[in-house]
Amino acid sequence: MLAVLEVVTVVTVGLMVGVEFSVAFVMNRIFDALPDDSDQMARSHGGRMLGALMPFWYIGSVVLCAIWAVAGRHHEGTGLVAAGAALLIVSVIMSILLLVPINNQGKKWTPETRPADWKEQMNRWDRYHYARVAVIVAAFTLLVTALV
Repeated sequence: MLAVLEVVTVVTVGLMVGVEFSVAFVMNRIFDALPDDSDQMARSHGGRMLGALMPFWYIGSVVLCAIWAVAGRHHEGTGLVAAGAALLIVSVIMSILLLVPINNQGKKWTPETRPADWKEQMNRWDRYHYARVAVIVAAFTLLVTALV
């Protein structure tokens, strides 16, 4: 049963990393190449869509890691799992304090209502997002290493 939990956790976190990596290094670059109205509307739509999904994914990943750490507390690699869970908690805190406030504003914008500095705000979100991606990649790496 522990092996199933380990695989489910690693796959769940790995998929989350893939989505967030894609947002950072693929989707936002595509959006940036669009005309301003399309760029802003794509980011707003993405903010609404992923903003509704990602909290469950992030919290679910933390919960899975916590269960794995407790269930496997007598196995090698538990320290790595706990460290991975701690990094995922850091990513949740980063999200709440840094990214969500910007996202909550941006997802309501339209070409008519966006502020003059909307691109600067999106660039700030992107910088925070790069840092968060680095944190969740590190967490994923620890979880994978715990399997070996």
